[in-house]
Amino acid sequence: MDERLCPSEEETRTFGRELAARLRPGDVVFLIGDLGSGKTVFVRGLAEGLGVDPSEVSSPTFALLHEYGPAGVAPVLRHADLYRLSGGPVEASALGLDRPDGAILAVEWPRPPFQDACAWRVRIEEVGGGARRIRIEEP
Repeated sequence: MDERLCPSEEETRTFGRELAARLRPGDVVFLIGDLGSGKTVFVRGLAEGLGVDPSEVSSPTFALLHEYGPAGVAPVLRHADLYRLSGGPVEASALGLDRPDGAILAVEWPRPPFQDACAWRVRIEEVGGGARRIRIEEP
């Protein structure tokens, strides 16, 4: 387990970049934290570490899923936000989350049946003054 106090958004992105260097194609990353805690900021760091322009990354709260990577090829990063889904298990195939395309899958607000999946877990906790405590647990 890695844990770090990140006093700024830039430090949060840096930690995301560092995790990206440890990931393998097809890995899943769960992002766990309160609303506004910095989950999407962390994903911007993941994107940058995977060679994707971090300015392209936005919260998929309403779209549920965004895909990032070079045009015309399979995405290198898939970013899902399941917050708006109400109750019951999520149908992975309905959202396209079960595609074995080798992309890293980052999931904010993981819901059943994903919660028990083999995944990296990134826990983000606001500690005041814009700082976050981030804990990364390996699968």
